[in-house]
Formats: sequence, structure tokens, C-alpha cells
Amino acid sequence: MTPLFQAVAATVSISLLSLAGIAFVAVGRKARSTVLFVMVAFAAGAMMAASFFHLLPEATEGMGSFRTGMVALVGFSCFFILERFLHWRHCHKGGDCEVHPYTTLSVVGDALHNFLDGVVIGSAFLADTTLGISATVVIAAHELPQELGDYAILVHGGHSHRKALGLNFASAITSVAGAVLAWFGLAGHHDQIPYVMAFAAGNFIYVSSSDLVPELHKEQDLRRAALAFAFFVAAVVLMGLFAGSGDGHVH
Repeated sequence: MTPLFQAVAATVSISLLSLAGIAFVAVGRKARSTVLFVMVAFAAGAMMAASFFHLLPEATEGMGSFRTGMVALVGFSCFFILERFLHWRHCHKGGDCEVHPYTTLSVVGDALHNFLDGVVIGSAFLADTTLGISATVVIAAHELPQELGDYAILVHGGHSHRKALGLNFASAITSVAGAVLAWFGLAGHHDQIPYVMAFAAGNFIYVSSSDLVPELHKEQDLRRAALAFAFFVAAVVLMGLFAGSGDGHVH
């Protein structure tokens, strides 16, 4: 089994985690509402933590703090403009918008994030099979809760369960492209990876702070609000632990 095949198999396996939302289809509406609400909170925390604990520090190592901040702000601004455009296109006639624009941003941002995961896995298998397996396990461990959170965002934003699963899988499968690209070219040009990381961080920060957290603030029930905050903190702690365990750097 060649390292390239191993990298592709690893990324395909991780992509399948995006279908974990199927488990929610059979759950009752009330229970599903609660679970999805707290998973949105979890996703908000995971996005923030992934940006500040992993993406931005890694990007800073590669191109310095000023350039990292500048690219992250470009990413933030691009998605601010994109959401404004999407909101005008779909919601400008008044009333509630059936599918919220932030769901599109979430899919795009997640696709970038998964692409980077694929680059990491491809580069790791290029260096050593054991290192590739270790990278795959670490990434899979943080992808499962994040994919559930992404699924929750899409459903909460107005998509049907079937479409949410399809969009989530489409954004997840970009990791395969990342692994293949790393193998055939990007592995020799690591200086370009920090730019994508910083841009993705800007997107994650925008979606989390501008869309998801305000959605959580709409909850009037203090017990549900407290539960959501607990899941937000849990996501931050969990992602922090994974970031700490990955300080050896696999790419």
C-alpha cells in the first residue's frame, strides 16, 4: 500500500464523519431542537478555539504576526462582504430568510479547514507512515464533534436534514483534494500553507462571532442558555487540549 493511497484512504475515512448527523434524523423534534442548539454552541466554541489555538499560531510561525493578522482580517472582511451580498440576494424582500447566509459561509470555511487537514495528512504520510497515522487520529478526534456542529449549523440555518448532510459531506471531501495536492506539489511549498490557514481563521472568527453567538443570545430560557455556554466552553477546552497535543507539528 503506497503512502499516497494511505493518505487518500485516511482522508476519505475522516470525510465520512460528516455523515454522523444521520443519527439525529430519528430523534424526536423537541430533543433534536435541544441537541442542535447546544451543538451550534459547541461549533461556535470549536471555530473560535481552532482559530486561536491552531490556525493563527501555525500561520504566525510561517509568516510572522503582522502578515498573519493582515491575511486573517482579509478573510474576515471577505466573508463579511459575501454574507452582506448573500443576505441582500436572498433576504432583501423583507420577512424571515428561510436559509440564512451564514450556512454558505460555514460550508466554505469548513471546506477550507478540511482541505488544510488533507494537506496535513498528505504531508505527514509523505514523511512517514507512522506520522501519517498519528496525524489522522488527532484530526479525526476533533473532526467528529466539529462535523456534528457543522451539521447543526446547516439545519439551524434552514436547510433540510438531507441537504445538510449532503453539504456537510461535500465540504468534508475537500480533505482528499488537500492530501493529493500535498503529495504532488504543496509538500514542497509549505510557505503557502500559512496564508490559507490565516484566511480560514478569519472566516471561522467571523462566522462564530457574527452569526453563531448572536443566535445563541436569542435564547430566553436561562437553563438552555447556560447549557449552551457550557458546551461552548467545552469545545474551547477540548480544542485546546488537541492543540496542545499537536505541538510537535505534523506539517
